[in-house]
Amino acid sequence: MNTCELDQEEQEILQDFESGAYISTLTLERKQQLAYMAEQTFKQDSSIEITMSSRDLANIQRRALMAGITYQALISSILHRYASGSLYEVVTKPGV
Repeated sequence: MNTCELDQEEQEILQDFESGAYISTLTLERKQQLAYMAEQTFKQDSSIEITMSSRDLANIQRRALMAGITYQALISSILHRYASGSLYEVVTKPGV
């Protein structure tokens, strides 16, 4: 069951889609561009070796197990989000 709340515009789009009234304006060229970008985003074409503390690795493995993914996939996801700017370090002022 979908539990997310939609705003008015999203509800109208969903209603149009479900009733068959929605007509996509996505061109074949744009669809191909989006497919290519998605493929490149998730393409795993490089590997690295890192050294980390066994405590950190155990914590990552535990979190990955809770998420139902491999720890390598979790680490890759974290690095991807950081590299793309959607994950960042929070810096606090001293004494705060």
